[in-house]
Amino acid sequence: MYLNNKNIKLPEDPDTVVWKYLDLSKFLDLLLSHKLFMSRSDKFEDQYEGTFSEPTYEEIKKIAVNNPEFIQYYKSHRENVAISSWHINEYESFAMWQIFTQNSEGLAIQSTVERLKKALIPENKFDQYIGEVNYIDYKKEYIPFDDMFFPFLFKRKSFQYEREVRIISDVTQSNIKLNDGLKINVDINQLIEKIYIHPKSENWYKNLVIELVSKLGFDFTIEKSDLESDILI
Repeated sequence: MYLNNKNIKLPEDPDTVVWKYLDLSKFLDLLLSHKLFMSRSDKFEDQYEGTFSEPTYEEIKKIAVNNPEFIQYYKSHRENVAISSWHINEYESFAMWQIFTQNSEGLAIQSTVERLKKALIPENKFDQYIGEVNYIDYKKEYIPFDDMFFPFLFKRKSFQYEREVRIISDVTQSNIKLNDGLKINVDINQLIEKIYIHPKSENWYKNLVIELVSKLGFDFTIEKSDLESDILI
């Protein structure tokens, strides 16, 4: 079930552009299954994912003196939360191509915050939120813990370049066990506004993607990234 939460912020403009950079196999899996893969929160490279800042941890330790299971619950909670990350940017990002696509056969999905919200198909088994990540100093700043989603909406300042909006699913109240992650139902035509092909890819690859997308019954606009276009002098 998609829940609105006044404590979780999103960009004010619903047409704020967001991006997801991925390889062809993950893209085809999305189109074939009509499901969006979300990674389990403790499987991310950032070991701080879903944890607390130092001031918050000190506060939690005080509470846990008479309730030692309190901290353990927060640790294990990370195993029940899955995340799909999207990058806020009016334009495509050279850095994101570098980080999230392993070779010249990557793609970028262009969408908007409003499209993300509309693309989510309501779930009865678990809770889902969409929220913008806050970037803070984990040694000095406080993360509220009156909402179980808050630890997953804060990251260290060194990750500010990600400018992240997240879809977050929490399966704690269900009998679903997450291994590497979770696949959620989405409306593909709402989710995807446009597809960009890797700037270093060759024309045959663009044509292949166009053909595959067409054969699967979709008619997205597909463009080659112009980050590698010819210089004008």
